[in-house]
Amino acid sequence: MTSPHRFDRGHTDDLLTFLAAGPSPYHAVAHAAERLEKAGFRQVEETEPWEGGAGGRYVLRGGAIIAWYVPEGAGPATPYRIVGAHTDSPNLRVKPLPDTGAHGWRQIAVEIYGGTLLNTWLDRDLGISGRLSLRDGGERLVRVDRPLLRVPQLAVHLDRSVNTDGLKLDRQRHLTPVWGLGEPREGDLIRFLAEESGLEAADVTGWDLMVHSVEPPAYLGRDRELVAGPRMDNLLSVHAATAALIAVAGRPDATCIPVLAAFDHEENGSESDTGAQGPLLGNVLERSVYARGGSYEDRARAFAGTICLSSDTGHAVHPNYAERHDPSHHPMPNGGPILKVNVNQRYATDGRGRAVFAAACERAGVPWQSFVSNNAMPCGTTIGPITAARHGITTVDIGVAILSMHSARELCGAEDPHLLATALASFLEN
Repeated sequence: MTSPHRFDRGHTDDLLTFLAAGPSPYHAVAHAAERLEKAGFRQVEETEPWEGGAGGRYVLRGGAIIAWYVPEGAGPATPYRIVGAHTDSPNLRVKPLPDTGAHGWRQIAVEIYGGTLLNTWLDRDLGISGRLSLRDGGERLVRVDRPLLRVPQLAVHLDRSVNTDGLKLDRQRHLTPVWGLGEPREGDLIRFLAEESGLEAADVTGWDLMVHSVEPPAYLGRDRELVAGPRMDNLLSVHAATAALIAVAGRPDATCIPVLAAFDHEENGSESDTGAQGPLLGNVLERSVYARGGSYEDRARAFAGTICLSSDTGHAVHPNYAERHDPSHHPMPNGGPILKVNVNQRYATDGRGRAVFAAACERAGVPWQSFVSNNAMPCGTTIGPITAARHGITTVDIGVAILSMHSARELCGAEDPHLLATALASFLEN
C-alpha cells in the first residue's frame, strides 16, 4: 500500500530534538511532561485526591509517565485506548562507588544495563546524565553533554586476532570508562556533578546515573531518507505517542479516553514500581474510574472495552544478514509501522488485535507491515504481554522497523516516525 501522506520532515526534525532531550528516562519523561503542559495537561500527585472532570492529566513517577484525557461526557465505564511504550534503553550505568582507576588512569565504575551491544560503546565520546537525590528529599536532573568519558578499545597491534577471531569483551574488566589521569579520589564524580548542577556535594545522598553518546541524532544517506540516533528503542515510540495524545485531546466526538503509558525498566524485565509489571498503570486507570463516580462494576466494564497498542521498535531486514530473518517477512524502513506477531505470546497480538491495528491504519491512510521472527531464532518481547496479562486488556504489539537495535546508535527510516504517530492518533480517537 502506498501512503497518501506526504513525508512530514517537521515531525522527524522534532523527533531528533526529543531524542537529544532524553539522555536518561528521567529527562525523557520530564520533556514529555513539558509538551503535555503546553497542550493544557496538568500534573496530578498520587498522594492527593483526584477530580474526575474533563481535561488532560498526567502522573510522573521516576522514569515513567502516564497521561490521559477525559473527554466531555465520559462516564465511569468509558473504555480506554492506550498506547504503551518504554523510556529506558540499554546502556552503561554508574555503580554506587563510582570512583576507580588503575595504572595512573582515573576511571568510572559502571554496570551493564539491559542487553546492550557492548562493542558500540567503545571509542565513543560519552557524557553522563540522570538524577541526583538530595538530603532534603528533593531531586535534581543532571546532564553533562560534552565529551567526558570514553571506553578505549585495545589497539590491533596488541590483539592481532581481533579481526579474525572476533572481539571478546569481559563485562567487568574491559568496559570501564576513563575520564582523566591520576589517582582516583573517593567522591570525585559526585562532587563534579554537584558543581555542574549548582549544588553542594554534601547535599547529594543518592544518584541514578548513566552514560550517553554526545553525538547528536542526524539524518543519514544521500537523500536523507534515514535517521541515525541514540535511544530510538524506545523514545521513538514515546515521542510518537505523546504527539498522538496531544493531537486527539479535546476532540468533541470522542467515545473513549486516550492514554499514554510510558514505563521504565522494560529492558531488564519491567519488574519495578515504574515498570509495566508494577501497579502504576492499573492504579491510574482505576482511580480515574472512581474519580468519575464509578464502581468496581464500572471499572470492570471499562477494562473489558479497553485496547492497548504496545509500541516498540522491531527488526528491519538487515541487508548483510538477511538469513537471520523469516524469509517471507522482511520489514523495510519507510514502509510504515510493523505489526509484531509471536504465537508463543512473546508479543500479545492476536487476530482481533490485527483487525484493530489494520482499521486504525486504514482510517489514517498509513501503510503497515508484518513482522515475525525466524523460527530458528529466539524472539524478543515487550511490555505487551505484561499489559495483557496483568490488566486483562486486549493488547496489540506494533512498532517501527530499525537496524542496530540495542546499539548506542540505531537507524530507522525518516518517514516512519510520522507514519507511526499518524496511526497512533487514528487509534486513540477510536
